Amino acid sequence: MEHEALLKRIDDLYRQCEKTNAVTHTTFLTPAEQGAAVQYARGVSGCRMLLSGGKADCERRVAFFLPSWMEETDFDPEEYISALQLKAFYGIPGHRDYLGALLALGVRREWVGDIRIQGQLAWVFCLPSVAGQLSGLEQAGRVSVKAKPISLTEVPEPERKRRAVKFTVQSLRFDAVLAETFRLSRTQASKLIAAGAASLNYLPCLKNDAPVAEGDVISLKGYGKASLAELGGKSRKDRLFLTAELWE
Repeated sequence: MEHEALLKRIDDLYRQCEKTNAVTHTTFLTPAEQGAAVQYARGVSGCRMLLSGGKADCERRVAFFLPSWMEETDFDPEEYISALQLKAFYGIPGHRDYLGALLALGVRREWVGDIRIQGQLAWVFCLPSVAGQLSGLEQAGRVSVKAKPISLTEVPEPERKRRAVKFTVQSLRFDAVLAETFRLSRTQASKLIAAGAASLNYLPCLKNDAPVAEGDVISLKGYGKASLAELGGKSRKDRLFLTAELWE
């Protein structure tokens, strides 16, 4: 079973959260692993889980399990995720250069989150337990770099374009949302789902009637990726107002 070991670990973390009444969390998860975690949380009554990579739009994120006394608005990712700023000198390392250099310091991939690069500056998200170790980075590829710890608020927002698409659906079925998001007919959407071309939260989805919720990510081969950004009210004909964001 795919992600079987991960799901066992996630279940252990949730049970630990319930027992200790304290926040528990995973390491950084890939998008597909996050999808598996979301499915788990939705299948367990009372499970309160949120995902954070340190900033909005992070691809690799940590799954946090919240105790009953904590509201999501009270959760501060700064307590659980650290950030480093890397400045390159006399060259611009690529993502592979930075990742290779970080892993060469003896950390595991799942301890490091996203790496964002803008010219000679780069920002790395990581677990606090390895932030000090990664601060010692002095070279990425063949380029000298200098690292310093910074707060999450100091990391700039990514230069990513998204386009909002507004529509209505009768229900939050996967085929209905997929069709409206990518401007397809329901018949076309159903055929693409059956062909294995559609994913829900980075996991292949073959069910037309799979439920979609706010924050979910849907993707369709050949068409792109989008997130369900907002659930609105209902129209006079009892249809749901939705807003999806297409990733461009």
